[in-house]
Amino acid sequence: MKFALLLLAFSVSLAASAAHAQQAGDHVAVAPAQAVDVKKGQIEVLEFFWYRCGHCFNLEPDLKAWSKKLPRNVVLKRVPAVLNPDWSAMARVYYALEAVGVIDKLHGDVFNAIHVQGMDLTAPETFFDWAVTKGIERKKIADAYHSFNVETRVMRAQQLTRNYQLTGVPAIAVNGRYLTSAALTGGHTELFQTVDALIAQELKRK
Repeated sequence: MKFALLLLAFSVSLAASAAHAQQAGDHVAVAPAQAVDVKKGQIEVLEFFWYRCGHCFNLEPDLKAWSKKLPRNVVLKRVPAVLNPDWSAMARVYYALEAVGVIDKLHGDVFNAIHVQGMDLTAPETFFDWAVTKGIERKKIADAYHSFNVETRVMRAQQLTRNYQLTGVPAIAVNGRYLTSAALTGGHTELFQTVDALIAQELKRK
């Protein structure tokens, strides 16, 4: 119950923060606009999430379905948000799985382990045990988890979280210029309609 209330507080906080700098009813203009890491002519879409967030878990199937319909020049990237030091462990889980080349295969499995099976993968050894059940060599995932590369990626995720002034997740940023969420739009369908409109706007601007 306490965890659910905490998640609700994050969503409400994001909506309240958004209302303060709101440019439209369903999104916020990011100020200052953030640099994007895509090729010329492409649009960057960032999904900020936290594995232990129930709202992020619920959004994942709809996000996955929506992503399959994106134009080639739109690049969707996941960013494990780091709103506080406690969140860094799950960000490290994401980047460790990415480092060994299995993130696309196991991203949903991490959500399911936590929200369906009731597991807590925060402790490194518990995460390594779980990874072994997925066919990953323990030393390989442990080395990746503790690597300089993963540490750097986690720090970058923390910086992006700060740059976008996030107060809750899930949230979606479009091309470094706009930020939106289901808390702002009122639901998943409305969220992706808003993101589609912002993408079209950015394509037209380019």
